[in-house]
Amino acid sequence: MAQKSEHKGESFFDYQAEVGLTKHLGGLEATEKLVELCRMGEGSYILDVGCGAGQTPCYIAMRHGCKVVGVDINERMVERSRERAEREGVADMCEFRVADAQDLPFQDGTFDAVITESVTAFPEDKQRAVMEYARVTKPGGYVGLNESTWLKVPPPPELIAWVSQDLSAHVKPLNTEDWTGLLEGAGLTVEVVDVSEVDVRKEAKGIVRRYGYGGLLRSLLRGLVMYARNPAYRRFVKEVRKGGITPDNLEEYFGYGIYVGRK
Repeated sequence: MAQKSEHKGESFFDYQAEVGLTKHLGGLEATEKLVELCRMGEGSYILDVGCGAGQTPCYIAMRHGCKVVGVDINERMVERSRERAEREGVADMCEFRVADAQDLPFQDGTFDAVITESVTAFPEDKQRAVMEYARVTKPGGYVGLNESTWLKVPPPPELIAWVSQDLSAHVKPLNTEDWTGLLEGAGLTVEVVDVSEVDVRKEAKGIVRRYGYGGLLRSLLRGLVMYARNPAYRRFVKEVRKGGITPDNLEEYFGYGIYVGRK
């Protein structure tokens, strides 16, 4: 999920929603870490902020017996999430709503855990967003972030450009100290900081594991239809291809972190 923005940022998420395919660093392995570290189990009430096409809420509901609410600022993403929940037989355990991470439409202390995956790097006011996560979490509950992280700062300009192209023009990764500072600034006790390098090949395999060959084929067909019918999408794809070469120093500077705070 991201804040609505002009041109490439908006197109990036609109196109992802139409294809029905969203990604986050670390794949299902990172999702499982959040499940474990945030003590999710059968009957837990979970909020996934920036749920994208709904894969994580459906997965957590199906595998762990949780009741999950997913919110996203993109209405088409929410529609895709509802379609996925129906298709996977977990519509009775998942609810999806349009909402902004910086202004969540829930009462204080509603959820056992609030999680985000490659989401909080996008809002302009990240501290406000994390304070919202903490506000709607029950006392003793958890806020778990899986977010893009600069391993070394300052990153070189070519790497900033590549990240902007790959993750959307408006993403603003932070370093580890900044992410933990946001949790502490929301009144949370930081319990876990687990930072990893990005392995491009592993990330590609993770997408297959996350969606399965059937899901990827469905998204590919949607993309081909959109490519044939939508000139703007064709321009978008060509622009992405121009910047598609992964920088040699990516793993030195860029990664992702699991950050968990307790209320």
